Amino acid sequence: MDEPLNHEGPAEGVQLSLLSGFVAKQRVADPHSGVVLARELPVAHVVIDSPLPHLDRVFDYSVPLELDAQAQPGVRVRVKFSGQDLNGFLVARAAESESERLVPLTRVYSPVQVLTPAVLQAAHKVAARYCGTVADVLRVAVPPRVASLEKVYLKKAAELVEAEAAGEAPAAAGPPAKPGYPLFADYQNAEEFLTRLAMGESPKAVLGSLAGFGPHSWQRQLAQIVAYCAQSGRGAIVVVPDLRDLELLEQAFAEVLAEGSFVKLTADDGPNLRYANFLRVLAGDVRIVIGTRSAAYAPVTNLGLVVCWDDGDELHIERRAPYQHSRDVLLLRSEVEDTAVLMAGHSRSSESQRLVATGWAQEIVASRPAVRKATARVISTSDSFEQERDPAAALARLPHRAWAAAKDALKFGPVLVQVARTGYAPGLACQRCREVARCRHCTGPLMQSRAPGSTLTMVTCKWCGTAETAFSCPTCGFNLLRAISVGALRTAEELGRAFPSVPVISSSGENIKTTVPDRAAIVVATIGAEPVAPHGYSAALLLDGDSMLRRESLRAGEETLRRWLNAAALVRPAQEGGVVVVTAEESVEVAALVRWDPAGHAEREFALRHELGLPPAMRLASLTGSEADVAAFVAALDLPQAVRTIGPAPLAFGAPGAGGAAGGAAGAAGTAADQAPDYRTILLFPYSMAGSVTAAMRSLKAANAARRVGSPVQVRCDGLDVL
Repeated sequence: MDEPLNHEGPAEGVQLSLLSGFVAKQRVADPHSGVVLARELPVAHVVIDSPLPHLDRVFDYSVPLELDAQAQPGVRVRVKFSGQDLNGFLVARAAESESERLVPLTRVYSPVQVLTPAVLQAAHKVAARYCGTVADVLRVAVPPRVASLEKVYLKKAAELVEAEAAGEAPAAAGPPAKPGYPLFADYQNAEEFLTRLAMGESPKAVLGSLAGFGPHSWQRQLAQIVAYCAQSGRGAIVVVPDLRDLELLEQAFAEVLAEGSFVKLTADDGPNLRYANFLRVLAGDVRIVIGTRSAAYAPVTNLGLVVCWDDGDELHIERRAPYQHSRDVLLLRSEVEDTAVLMAGHSRSSESQRLVATGWAQEIVASRPAVRKATARVISTSDSFEQERDPAAALARLPHRAWAAAKDALKFGPVLVQVARTGYAPGLACQRCREVARCRHCTGPLMQSRAPGSTLTMVTCKWCGTAETAFSCPTCGFNLLRAISVGALRTAEELGRAFPSVPVISSSGENIKTTVPDRAAIVVATIGAEPVAPHGYSAALLLDGDSMLRRESLRAGEETLRRWLNAAALVRPAQEGGVVVVTAEESVEVAALVRWDPAGHAEREFALRHELGLPPAMRLASLTGSEADVAAFVAALDLPQAVRTIGPAPLAFGAPGAGGAAGGAAGAAGTAADQAPDYRTILLFPYSMAGSVTAAMRSLKAANAARRVGSPVQVRCDGLDVL
């Protein structure tokens, strides 16, 4: 496959070869179509844009002479397929084809080679790992085309080629990166990692960062690490879960790196800005990329480092098939391009712990004296000392110790209050029998909400939005409701009454704030929406811990600790008066938070998963569909004995991946009785046979789709929401 070129000629007007050593083509007519074809490499291998599994392969087309110069590997093309016009990518040129009769390419949209060989190879690996199609992966990897921007790109490329032909030197590069004062003086293995990175090597590591604000914050640490990579002349990709983290990261990079030396890649920037930045990266003008999920596929020239921040966050999972995780995409790119890898976060996921436990990566962690110096004092209201002082603390949502800590801390700065849910009262139940209250129209859960700026509340359905004005419990007939969970809005309302002279700031739902000023205020934020105070919070109250720990999920404890640590990292150190109060019952997660020991918790969690044969010690695949289709799919796989099969079992109505009212929107069409529930079978298999098992599932999906056997069965690999 030809390597992609960064300096293409204009699409119209100027005849400029896209390949060095261009040889004039002779006219050779296709005997079937009568089209004059290119003499050299007249066959184009094309990946068509189709979600159908049985079309997930390369198709051969002939290359007309008039498209020969533009039809190079990596360009977007238009082709005829089964009587339809479909888009696709030309991935290679060949001299011959196994097919005797080829259809010619219909169109080459632009000579810009947007799909590089490295990204294509990574896309194949991602599709194979997640039992998906290459077209689905490429739909995420390559942003939509903006023709006007491509014309500017081609014009600049032509001007650069002319300048080089005239012997004019290209513009000098900007000033080098300045890492500045080292931020890892008390971190074990950090110096070795940075030294190897600056020397052009490819070390692998897992970083446990301590601070979420100030000069030693995680974003400044990542900026410094990327600066060391830039000193070796290589590029880097940093992927974060959301826009709030991306904004903080952009500010930190601007302080360390030269202006214009990095770009953002995120769909939220809009098609024009996103594609303009993509073309800058494709041309090699910029070698450092920061962004959200899709940035993991950025075509960085001479890629030397890939970084994933907070890989335990579910926002790293692509919402479209094949539901790939940013962490795995970056790991596969590292394998393709032999780059350094850094998994970083305040906590440590089980997947990152597996990298450390197997010896694939080294851990970069602060020494215990450094941890005590940099972190806040953590108080658990469930320990024996606090229970003796306040016996009612176990029953109160906001114990007296938490209220007193907030009152004292408000004298010195803002106080963060972390709650589990947004809204007013997102969960309701019958006041007499405690049965969960559900909608009469779609059986969705009822909630109490309040319109912005209004003091009146109303009961509505979470799924269909229907108002409930005459509730009657179907179990006991009682007509009164009680809140089983309290949201951010109601928490802010209650704290406003408790501290009438202090402003209350809410950060939740669609009103998420990135920063708050350094003045006395109560900041009520949902999980993942905690804004940053420039000099840190004076205290943090972590509420609703018990409800988070009681979630029906294998990852409930790990996820809860991750959320706590992310909030606690925003609080000032204990020597500056910083206090964190957690109001959950005694557990290993509370103990890990009090000790600030995410590495120890991850090591224990992974050891238990390994002993029980659960992910991530094992690979996981979930098969979802009708009961008969799932059973037939599993039987046709003919799995080896080492593969453990669980199910099929019916999914709860409205659960992720379920039929019926999944996501709530479909619930308005009918009740659960009107819609057959989906069934799910879970496969657990060791990494040693993961390649063969996933290949068998992928092949069977394609075969069933081609033969139109039964209804489609959804295959998801390593889904965080499955167990």
